[in-house]
Formats: sequence, structure tokens, C-alpha cells
Amino acid sequence: MLPNGSPSSTVTAETVLRSESTVRVGARDIFLTEIVPAAGPRNPTPVVLLHGGGPGATGASNYARNSDVLAEAGHRVLVPDMPGYGRSSKELDQTDPFGDLAIFVRGLLDALDVEKAHVVGNSYGGAAALRLALDRPDRVDKLVLMGPGGIGTTRRPPTKGLNALLGYYGGDGPSRAKLASFIRNHLVFDASGVPDELVELRYQASIDPEVVSNPPLRRPSGRGALRTLWRMDFTRDRGRLSRCQVPTLVVWGTHDKVNRPSGGPWLARTMRRCDLHLFARTGHWAQYEQARRFNRLLLDWLDGDAA
Repeated sequence: MLPNGSPSSTVTAETVLRSESTVRVGARDIFLTEIVPAAGPRNPTPVVLLHGGGPGATGASNYARNSDVLAEAGHRVLVPDMPGYGRSSKELDQTDPFGDLAIFVRGLLDALDVEKAHVVGNSYGGAAALRLALDRPDRVDKLVLMGPGGIGTTRRPPTKGLNALLGYYGGDGPSRAKLASFIRNHLVFDASGVPDELVELRYQASIDPEVVSNPPLRRPSGRGALRTLWRMDFTRDRGRLSRCQVPTLVVWGTHDKVNRPSGGPWLARTMRRCDLHLFARTGHWAQYEQARRFNRLLLDWLDGDAA
């Protein structure tokens, strides 16, 4: 049983156990899905999966093709809804969102009595994971980043995909058609692989009144906006990146339309212990579009000896 909650557990394919709970992290309530092998974890270090920041994102939907595979391979898998998303509290410090998300992850580990974890982050979650590795490298065993946000974002105009993400709640407001267009035209290389059910699930999550009134991912504005933008661009923190000793795997789709794939080689050149893998014919959702290959790559990385 997870602390600070009353989860209900079920057996998935008779090989993994899934539980859900709400964990109190500081002043926030965090919805958490935990998946473990039915026979118990063989790897003592948990794996935390941090989802992206697109409208309607949740931990479970973002990693629907990955979490059970990781658990079946012997890992304890922790999949939270990040602050502002899903069934978690909606509060987020908009003056330093990546810093606040790093604090949230550290607080979640504290609440679960986890000293150190492997941290895997996609896009917005990748930015949160990277910020945690810079702020508190003692809490991160291995780091995996898929198309992370915040790489050179102040040095070039936003991509069309990022503009579509940030503009979802603007104009005439959220709509199913707008979300379907964002997912199929900007998140993936092959839109035929996205079922209508996924679009509907994300759309319903995106129109939560609390989220509509206070979108978690938005352009900084007002006084202090420039400082916030710089805080959200890791290329402005190159010194700490170059000193980071956390073993890191960066994964990027060559056809990513949200975060430019050029960020991958930049990270590999800048970070001391960073490997890079590029998936051809793949968009922003590498873990979804290339699930089988991605899972194999991830397991080899987590279970192997990092350089």
C-alpha cells in the first residue's frame, strides 16, 4: 500500500499489480499510479515517469505503452499526474515552473520514502527531470529525457507545435477538433497510430474547469516574464549542465515538431555523461510511436552499467 492514500489494486495480465492513490506532497495532493511486478520488484531503485505538458496529459495515458513493460521487467514504476494535470492539485509557481516541478518530484520521493530514483521525463516532464538532476543530483540515479522542453527556447522562435500547445486555451478556447489537430499534426509522425479514444480521453481531461481557468503550461507574461523565460531555457545554465554527473540518456524523434531535435546533440555535447538516441520517422512522442524499441532501449539503459 502506498502512503497517504487508500489504493485499490488489480492484477494486469497476471504479471503486474497496479494501484492508485493520492499522495500529500507539501501543500499539494498528487494522484499516483504505481505498477509493480506481481512477484515483487527485482530492482531496488524505483522508476519515476513524468508526462508531457500538452492539454489533457496525464501520467497513465502518456506512458500507456511503457509502464507495464517496465514493471514486468522487474521495476517498481511510479507514474504521477504532475501539478496542474489529471487528478492532481492545480497549483504551480509560474515564475519558475521547472524549478517548482523539481521540488514536487523531490517531495514525492520524500513522501514515498524513496532516497533515489531513476527519473524518466517526456517534454515538459523531461524539463522537470533535468531541473531535478541539476538542483538535487543526489536524488537521481539515472536520467532519461525524451524530447525535453527548455533547450534553446529563448534563442529561436517557438515551433509550430509549441505554439499550438501554448495556444490551445486561447482564441475560441479548447475544443475536440483543436486537440485532435494538435495530437495528430504535431505530436506524432504517423497520425494513423492515434486512436479516437485517446483524443477523447485527453479532450475530457483538458476541459476540467480548474485547468481551463488556470492552464499549467502557458507563455510567461507580465512583470518578471523575461526572467522566467531565461529560467526555463537550460542553455542559459550551461555551467551546471556541463558539471552534471548524472548518467543521462536523451531520446529524440527526428521529426519532432514541438521541441527541435537539434537539442539532442547539444545536450550530448554539453553534458559529461550523456548518450543520445534518435528515432527516425518519429515525432514528439517517441515512447508512444516507437514503444517496443523504446522500451527495449530504456530497459537496457536502466539495467546496464552507465558510462
